[in-house]
Parts: sequence; structure tokens; C-alpha cells
Amino acid sequence: MIQIFGKKKCFDTKKAERFFKERGVKVQFIDLLDKGMSKGEYVSVKSAVGGIDALADTNSGDYAMLAYLAYEEDKDEKLLTEPSLMKTPIVRNGKKATVGYCPDVWKKWLEEMK
Repeated sequence: MIQIFGKKKCFDTKKAERFFKERGVKVQFIDLLDKGMSKGEYVSVKSAVGGIDALADTNSGDYAMLAYLAYEEDKDEKLLTEPSLMKTPIVRNGKKATVGYCPDVWKKWLEEMK
């Protein structure tokens, strides 16, 4: 099952939902600002995408606050408690994940699912 963690007003999140819908793939949408992400989901996604730098939204107004934190554990906690600091969409396929609009990767996932 494909999971999309996103923000309702995020253009790229809407594009990701449309990508899968057009291909007849059911997705589970999780509103990141409303529900957030569990610690287990966060750890899995962070590992799949290559770390905090890939997850953090450098365009967020509060990004500077995250950048000042010295320890990775503090940054993890900040991202978990303030999911608005994460780039979206976060698309998860089991242990695989992407951040942002990545249709080429998603096409490969769908080919593997056949």
C-alpha cells in the first residue's frame, strides 16, 4: 500500500495523489499537519531517504530554528513535533520512500509491483 504524507494545500502533494489515481493505485493519504507521523514511520522514512537533510524543508519559515539545533536527536524530535518543517509529499512504499515529487521513482515501484 502506498502512503502519502502531505499537506492539503501543497501543490506537489496533490500532484502525487493524482499520479497514483491516474494509474488506478489506491493510496492512503495522511495529513501531516493534522495526524503527523509516528516515530517508527519517521525512522523508516528518514533511513530510506538518506537522513534529516532530505526531510527538512529549507523553505520553511522556521527552518532556521531547526538548523540551530546541534544534535540529530533534537532535530528528530523537532521534526516529529512540528511536521510543518518537513518537505512534502513524503511517499512511502513499504521500506522505500521519497520526498518531493518523484514520478520516475514511483513508476519503477509500480513496475516492480506487477
